[in-house]
Amino acid sequence: MEKHVDVAIIGAGSAGLYALSQVRKATQSYVLIDGGVLGTTCARVGCMPSKAAIQVGEDFHRRSLFDRMGIEGGDTLGLNAPEALEHVRDLRDIFVDKVLSNSTDKMGEEFLTGHARFLSPTELQVDEDRIHARAVVIATGSRPVVPGDWKAFGDRILTTDELFELEDLPASLAVIGLGTIGLEMGQTLARMGVDVTGVDQLDHIAGLQDPEVRQAAIDILGKEFPLWLGTAAQISEEDGGLRIRAGENSVRVDRVLAAMGRRPNVQELGLENLGVDLDERGLPAFNPHTMQVGDLPVFIAGDVTGEAAILHEAGAEGRIAGFNAVQERVVAFRRQTPLAINFCDPNIAVAGTAWNDLDPDRTAVGEVKLGPLGRALIMGRNKGMIRVYADKEDGRLLGASLIAPRGEHLAHLLAWSIQQGLTVFDLLRMPFYHPTVEEGLQAALYDLQGKVTRQPDAPVEMERL
Repeated sequence: MEKHVDVAIIGAGSAGLYALSQVRKATQSYVLIDGGVLGTTCARVGCMPSKAAIQVGEDFHRRSLFDRMGIEGGDTLGLNAPEALEHVRDLRDIFVDKVLSNSTDKMGEEFLTGHARFLSPTELQVDEDRIHARAVVIATGSRPVVPGDWKAFGDRILTTDELFELEDLPASLAVIGLGTIGLEMGQTLARMGVDVTGVDQLDHIAGLQDPEVRQAAIDILGKEFPLWLGTAAQISEEDGGLRIRAGENSVRVDRVLAAMGRRPNVQELGLENLGVDLDERGLPAFNPHTMQVGDLPVFIAGDVTGEAAILHEAGAEGRIAGFNAVQERVVAFRRQTPLAINFCDPNIAVAGTAWNDLDPDRTAVGEVKLGPLGRALIMGRNKGMIRVYADKEDGRLLGASLIAPRGEHLAHLLAWSIQQGLTVFDLLRMPFYHPTVEEGLQAALYDLQGKVTRQPDAPVEMERL
């Protein structure tokens, strides 16, 4: 079969579906192509099942506070791991079904099941079919990184593709890679009763650059399970299990969770037939404000870009790519303020400009440690710190790093404020209810405002009429 369409979208994950939402507004001449497992990475093996597991771990871990609160019997509680894992899968299936019922399940011949390969920038081979498109969106997602020599250990090496399919938990496990996935799942499995060891060849966790927040995170999370940092892990077989070595550290475990990042799915896509240079990952250069590849009628979006593998970023990129795929002239869009959240406990988050990208001579830093914070103390979660960055001259907010209870909400407030170009004084004029975790942010802002050169001529909390 040969088919001529206005737009071909390769990949029915989050970015591809967001691209499709824009394409449909302009044309009904399109195809969506996917030969893999449907339901999106987020719903099937990423954001959603991981959060379901995190909730189980947090609720079970909460029993450690019962004695001090006068609640008796906490030491008699137990976790039925098979039931807990089934609960996670049940929720996962709800999320996946919701995605499918609102997308590919409703499509007819516009949805093609198969693997696409570029023959030219506007021509695709999909199994036995050939698709001619005026524009193409590449949204093929990513897959977990597993070193080739580790594959000899078989199913003892897990990724998130397999983790949520387990019928029971192993007694011991090493998490190798302590970014978002590794840290979240390492803490969760430890709270579920697994003997967890975390390993990362880097000297930090969760991608944290701010040295103060980074050390606070290591100190807090290192009390829940060992963190071996700064040395790469070596794996060997031992007595039916696996021996993990990292420098002078060594432990035998039943299984390993490989959480060393994800690799763009570009294998066999034929991107060499686009006629543009490809980098060492096999990816073409693209404009992040248009998502266009060179000057070709080809656009790229989502995890396949190898940039921010975050759902809201995939959504934004998909919308930009889909919109531009149906325009006569490509339009550039302002990207959203960077926002990254790790749902470990306490949450770790970074908003706005990252620490390493700040000009130290022009940046003021405000901070607060959360030990004395009333609301956090009441919750039994008074651990962490908030660091906020602003332009030293005028107080305009630039970024923030934090490890804090309910930090996911604080990070949103900060990202929104940064994107609106607000100053530390603008935020301090906002209401802060008592007692709340937001008062911790207020304290960090007070510390920050005193370090800004240009001070207001009235009480900082008040705005003149």
